[in-house]
Amino acid sequence: MAPALWFSLLTASVVISLTPGAGAINTMSNALTVGWRRSIWGVLGLQLALLVHIVIVAAGVGVLVTQTPVLFNAIRYLGAAYLVFLGVRLMLTRPTEKSGDGDTTAQKGEHAWSMLRRGFWVNLLNPKAIVFFLAFLPQFIRVSEPLLPQYLMIAGTVVGVDTIVMWFFFAGTARPFRRYVSSERGQRVLNSIFGVLFVSVAGLLLFVH
Repeated sequence: MAPALWFSLLTASVVISLTPGAGAINTMSNALTVGWRRSIWGVLGLQLALLVHIVIVAAGVGVLVTQTPVLFNAIRYLGAAYLVFLGVRLMLTRPTEKSGDGDTTAQKGEHAWSMLRRGFWVNLLNPKAIVFFLAFLPQFIRVSEPLLPQYLMIAGTVVGVDTIVMWFFFAGTARPFRRYVSSERGQRVLNSIFGVLFVSVAGLLLFVH
């Protein structure tokens, strides 16, 4: 890939990653509950889903999804339902008391696999991502050149940029608010805020075409 083309890819990836969405909300929520360092597991889950989306588009399945309304809408409704489930569950979560070492039960109890799995499904069940990559990737592919190295370069750039933005920007942004998690009232407020955000993104997924 030519340096100028890769720089365009890099710039576009940064802009796309900085656009708030369900992934950013999930990352900030994780950072507040388990801390910045452990929130990386949720970020890695998001990246696994991005890789699946890239493979789907590269294999031509993305075209099938976008051209099959029933399949596209099924994924869209499933994704929205999952975000609503996460939002409602968060709003109904009971505040946790602090232990003797200062950590809450939530901070100590959620496993890395749980965060990774949730991040994966949050990103995977987003048909808009398939549509986006379907329009985005061809601009950086040169059919006259070997395809595999190009897709590997694209995947490495997109995933690398998104990992940095999610972990250092969105998770980092949540750091100053983490002190509120130490009180039950603060936990209720933050859980409600992020719960509403999840439900709002679900509404956008359903009603914004």
